[in-house]
Amino acid sequence: MHPVRPVHRPTDTARPALLDLLRRTDGDPGRRILFTGATVVTMDPALGTLATGDLLVAGSTVAAVGPDLRAGGEAADAVVVDASGTILAPGFVDTHRHAWQGQLRRIIPDVDDLAGYVGTTLARYAPVYRPEDMYVGTRLAALGAVDAGITTMLDFSHNSRTAAHSDAAVQALLDSGIRGIHAAMGPHFGDWDRQWPADLGRLVDRYGGGTGLVTFRLAALATAEIAGPALAFGPGLARVAAELGVGVSVDAVFGRSSSAAVLDWERAGLLGDRLTLIHATGLTAEAWRAIGASGTRVSLAPTSEAQIGLEDAVPAVDDALAAGVRPGLSIDVEVALAGDMFTQMRALHAIQRMRAVNAVNAVHAARDVDGADGPPDRITTADVLDFATRQGAATVGLGATTGTLTPGKQADLLMITADEINNLPLNDPIGTVVLGADARNIDTVLIAGRVRKWAGRLLDVDLPALRAEAAASRDHVHRAAAAADATGGR
Repeated sequence: MHPVRPVHRPTDTARPALLDLLRRTDGDPGRRILFTGATVVTMDPALGTLATGDLLVAGSTVAAVGPDLRAGGEAADAVVVDASGTILAPGFVDTHRHAWQGQLRRIIPDVDDLAGYVGTTLARYAPVYRPEDMYVGTRLAALGAVDAGITTMLDFSHNSRTAAHSDAAVQALLDSGIRGIHAAMGPHFGDWDRQWPADLGRLVDRYGGGTGLVTFRLAALATAEIAGPALAFGPGLARVAAELGVGVSVDAVFGRSSSAAVLDWERAGLLGDRLTLIHATGLTAEAWRAIGASGTRVSLAPTSEAQIGLEDAVPAVDDALAAGVRPGLSIDVEVALAGDMFTQMRALHAIQRMRAVNAVNAVHAARDVDGADGPPDRITTADVLDFATRQGAATVGLGATTGTLTPGKQADLLMITADEINNLPLNDPIGTVVLGADARNIDTVLIAGRVRKWAGRLLDVDLPALRAEAAASRDHVHRAAAAADATGGR
């Protein structure tokens, strides 16, 4: 074993030396890290949860999980991290966030409806963004995600006004160290170069497509209602995605018009597991039948659907589960919502269970009359953690890469303190992650085996400089939007 004394407490004076060793060997594919004595929540159905166990990282991947990896000699020459008092878990997967809006966080916290969001953010602020604003917002959102334990984020980048705007968004993901999916779409409103979707091919070629931490998808809207037919998914955009070998994420999927679109896509053979439908609120039973039968993926945004009031304002988890779809979870827009996965898990858990309980009395009364079916089962904390990890990875096309602590998958993992005041004593580890923990308990984050957060602190972030950049970009956006208002948008 390596002579550096294993520690994990932020106050332990030896911990900086261990970090220094890990940083110096970050690029070494033969570097091995052994986390010992943790409660290991693998989210792999075959491996389950180890009350006390070890996890070995080799290079960028999970090499082994077991109750005592040192006993069998599997961890010889590994750097040892004492993880006692913590929970090791897969990193969270955010399946849909408009990251370019990062510097506008909570600018409309009490927005009344979708029209309020569209009119404020997409019609007024988005048209005045420069490439540098795309970079600042996207990097800020990505760093905030990593700080809160999100190791994979799909950036639904729908402000690609020029190729330079897209390049800035992709570079921000690269510079943040997150496992990012750049899902490119043209803007809803304002002037732009009309380079999308053709420019997506250039991005894939330039940045390596399916290799490395940043990968690509095509993004689109479900229908022409909000921004016209050019952004609406259909055979043309499906053909672009197929030629590039990328998946598709479709936003604003809700209501009867989207239900009709889903059935059109079914007839055209466009549904399937490389297609992700975002929100999926208020869809018809026939649309859900088509989604479930085709293996199409679904991304729920629990606080967005409820707080902004998308269609019926109810996250469609019961519809999805009834159709055989286990959804991923997402943040959506930080202009009006929280940016962490703990909030999403708790909101969905509470909303679904509230509705399930309220349905019981209604169903009992209906049975007395017409023999109605029973209410939906209440989901569990294990369900929502599954949605936030394993299912999230599948939803963005990375199910074979991340989402569980399975040997052979990428080492995207969290060390969550379980003996802090809000979590002690540790009784149920999954319940603790979902209902007890928050971002302050994310002690350590690894992405592809590299340390991105350590002892509760993000690495490689100049926070004063980040503050200044975010404030300057926000102020520019405000001034430019006000100037456009004064000239009637000219």
